Amino acid sequence: MKLEDLSKSYDPKQYEEEIYRAWEQSGFFNPDSLPNAERRKPFSIVMAPPNITGHLHVGHALENVMSDVLIRRKRMENYKPLFLPGKDHAGIAGQFAVEKELKKEGKTRADLGREKFLERVWEYMREIGSNIDQELKGLGISTDWSRARFTMDEAYQHAVENVFLHYHKKGYIYRGKRVVNWCTRCRTTLSDLEVEYTEEQGKLYHIAYGQIDIATTRPETKLGDSALAAHPADARYTEWIGKDITIETSDPTVPRDKKPKMSKINLHVVADIAADPQFGTGVIKVTPAHDMTDYEIYTRHPEINIVQIIGENGRMNKNAGVRFEGLTVMEARDLMVEDLTTLNLLKKAEDYTHAVAHCDRCKSVIEPLLSDQWFLKMDKLALHAQRAIEKNKVTFVPENRKQIMLDWIAGIRDWNVSRQLWWGHRIPAWRCECDEKTKPARPDSRSGGWHIGLMAPTELCRRCKKPWQQTTDVLDTWFSSALWPFATLHWPDETNDLKTYYPTSVISSAREIFYLWIFRMLFSGLEFMGRPPFKTIFVHPTILDKSGRKMSKSVGNIVDPMKLIGEYGIDAVRFGLMWQVMSTQDIHWSEDALRAGKKFLNKIWNSGRFTLAQIGTQNRTLRKPRATRPHTQKILASLEATSKTVRANIETYEFGTALHTLYDFYWHEFCDVFLEEVKKDPSSETHQVLFYVFASSLKLLHPFIPFITEKLWELTPVQNKTLLIVEEL
Repeated sequence: MKLEDLSKSYDPKQYEEEIYRAWEQSGFFNPDSLPNAERRKPFSIVMAPPNITGHLHVGHALENVMSDVLIRRKRMENYKPLFLPGKDHAGIAGQFAVEKELKKEGKTRADLGREKFLERVWEYMREIGSNIDQELKGLGISTDWSRARFTMDEAYQHAVENVFLHYHKKGYIYRGKRVVNWCTRCRTTLSDLEVEYTEEQGKLYHIAYGQIDIATTRPETKLGDSALAAHPADARYTEWIGKDITIETSDPTVPRDKKPKMSKINLHVVADIAADPQFGTGVIKVTPAHDMTDYEIYTRHPEINIVQIIGENGRMNKNAGVRFEGLTVMEARDLMVEDLTTLNLLKKAEDYTHAVAHCDRCKSVIEPLLSDQWFLKMDKLALHAQRAIEKNKVTFVPENRKQIMLDWIAGIRDWNVSRQLWWGHRIPAWRCECDEKTKPARPDSRSGGWHIGLMAPTELCRRCKKPWQQTTDVLDTWFSSALWPFATLHWPDETNDLKTYYPTSVISSAREIFYLWIFRMLFSGLEFMGRPPFKTIFVHPTILDKSGRKMSKSVGNIVDPMKLIGEYGIDAVRFGLMWQVMSTQDIHWSEDALRAGKKFLNKIWNSGRFTLAQIGTQNRTLRKPRATRPHTQKILASLEATSKTVRANIETYEFGTALHTLYDFYWHEFCDVFLEEVKKDPSSETHQVLFYVFASSLKLLHPFIPFITEKLWELTPVQNKTLLIVEEL
């Protein structure tokens, strides 16, 4: 393209697709294809795999552009950088997305059966996965697509199975009853990340429990109370500890069509630190089967009973008594309030705003339920992670995240790794149907009669003579994503990639998955590779809307980066994202930064047209020229200082500061001042310095705004040049 053919304003749509295609065709996204690859030092980042359930949001864009800035910079610094892309199968989110599609057809997954349903899921995943790849390319992300991984790839599934069997062999995997987050619509346990808390207006009910009043938002759980608890240091209740007290309540054996009657029950009183002497009367009711804190109290006091009154369908079960059995939780709550009012046991009910847990997919209210699940013991694994952190084997950015992680580890619980879904990594556990109601045919102290292995036992069950069946449960999505830094490099095989790129150099993460993902990758890497899976953990800012609210579909404040790209172009969106990353403070999203980026791109474009017109078409060597004049000496000194500052900023993950520094240098010092000097002094020295500063500026700017810089580099008469993407800084 000739200089005179360039438009007077920068039109990104004219060049972006062509430039990305040239990068892909060059093979330079693959570190093995880089010039002198064998002599380069490796640097690696594994992409935080987006869920394969929809489209990229602006948070994905922020995270991936930051990683791409690092990768592009390292590529130009003569490293051998691998940016490994991939996608996560998303467990419950993936299954729910396909169930929504089936609902439009008037079908459920039960209508299809497991095998046919999974075929539909795979069809959906192939389509959506391709869309996500195109959106990442639309951001200009320079990942090695030849190494792309998916958590449901056959090889990855093999790695997940190996990990489960390894943990079971060490005695870390066990099956047991615990209180879990249960979605009554999806009929599965949920991880904390799959629970969404919303502020709701409810009631706080003050109920007479013998001599004291106890406040609760869930009076229906009174049917499952088995104890009362007071703090060990609360002198008011010292004489109560270890004794039973009698309380009056609604008789659950009275049919619903009859008036309520009073009955009396005994509740054991325990001393426990979970009771807050400053809250209410200082005494709390303990319902172990329906509250996680109460369950922890139960584990510390074996004398307490445990009674489950709510079933997996969200209705009261037979343990709630004929008066309440079959009612929904809300129906049971209303009836209990009516009964307590009639019996003069309800002292008062006041308006109360509190956070209510919902399934983040179907929005159903979460029920804490006692459930049989598979668990991973965390004590030893967490201790290994703790020691690695304390010995500074991994660096945290910001630094305060180190202590935050250590504090969280101190209170860690065993991990519920099972989910009642069809889509995901099926747990390699086998059992005969007759074991459900009788004593296990093959007892196992850790797995309750289940056979753990990739294949079912060859012999039939000794009791019923039937084949063993694999559990329908699958593993929590985070179980497989915890292996991401090494399973993506084809562990357990000892591949060259694993030797070269593990441990990875840096992992970028949002705060909300700091524990769910970062911590689990940390202990997994230590357990299976003997080293932390990354050298640096960078916890990046969260993008909020202008009002400071978290972005969500329900609020309707989601920002679609693809729409922004359609309006502003890729470079302007990348600029706008990085421009707002100042330290680790959360970003209050504003398109002003994108508009500023678009203006800056036009400034670069027009200054580039001017520069190219001045220096001509004769190829020049890109060596720092000798400067004898004040204006040439000043711009060269400023360029060198800017380069050093930007390098330091990027090394400390201060992307916004680096970009602001480049912006100020290029716009104000280069364009506003030096180009004016060029017009006054069109000497050979000035033109040599003009060429050098302009070409060097394109290099410095490239990691942030790669398309416009690559295009202008193509037009810049540099001897022996290659694509800017691999030019050395």
